[in-house]
Amino acid sequence: MHAIVIREPGGADVLEWTRVPDPEPKPDEVLIEVAASAVNRADVMQRMGFYPPPADAPPYPGLEVSGRITRLGTDVSGLNAGDEVCALLAGGGYAERVAAPAAQVLPVPRGVDVVEAAGLPEVACTVWSNVFMLAGLRAGETLLAHGGGSGIGTFAIQLAKARGARVVTTVGGPEKAARCRELGADVAVDYRKEDFVDSGPYDVILDLIGAKYLARNVAALATGGRLMVIGLQGGAKAELDLGKLLRKRALVHATALRSRPAEEKAEIVAGVREHVWPLLESGEVRPVIDRRFPMSEASRAHELLEESGHVGKILLTV
Repeated sequence: MHAIVIREPGGADVLEWTRVPDPEPKPDEVLIEVAASAVNRADVMQRMGFYPPPADAPPYPGLEVSGRITRLGTDVSGLNAGDEVCALLAGGGYAERVAAPAAQVLPVPRGVDVVEAAGLPEVACTVWSNVFMLAGLRAGETLLAHGGGSGIGTFAIQLAKARGARVVTTVGGPEKAARCRELGADVAVDYRKEDFVDSGPYDVILDLIGAKYLARNVAALATGGRLMVIGLQGGAKAELDLGKLLRKRALVHATALRSRPAEEKAEIVAGVREHVWPLLESGEVRPVIDRRFPMSEASRAHELLEESGHVGKILLTV
């Protein structure tokens, strides 16, 4: 088969579509003929040499795919060859075929195109596990989702609104603000001109920035607020005012999805299927796709992601 190989750490031009060995599914895995994968920040970090895949994962980037099952591992039940599915991966999605743990496989939601489904597993699992499983966002509370135009942001806006929350998001420019309001955001704060603290307080904050926003995130939390840090685009080290946390009885929780044990990922995927998939099938939540590129043009897709000019997900199709 063919896959995207990272020749060496570096810029987007180090990505190469080349022939590699076919994967062999383990007893608890299925083999998926890939229709599409999606581009995530973690893929860019891996390409640059800052985020190596887990030891048992394929070396190729790609944390999610959609496609059709072609083979079942000997211990797999409840799935069949020919099923249209999407899957959460630890790596290897930029390829024609991938072996995926059966517990991390989801059916393509009714009414969703099989290619567009490639943009669902990572964002659905990230948002569900952080905003709802860990932070416990409830109807009537307020969520601040940083990076509203990102794949995570566009999904968080929709899911939180569908479950009865008020949603504020940060964006870079009026065009992204308009798109986020179309998706259901009550307020879109242009971080180039406004301070998101002024639109608070917030019961839950979903943060991709990290150190750069830490002090203001804590200042913006409501009493009993929960700050969920899922990215470090703005650095990894900052001073934390524990006094403010104590006075607010607030929580700061940092998480990563890729490195979680298989049992935790399976629990998250099961929760997504139970609570999120019905909203996709009813049309209350939908995939937001910005652009599609052929898998062989992954370098162009990475460049677009790094420019941050997109809204939603960028897909790679086989």
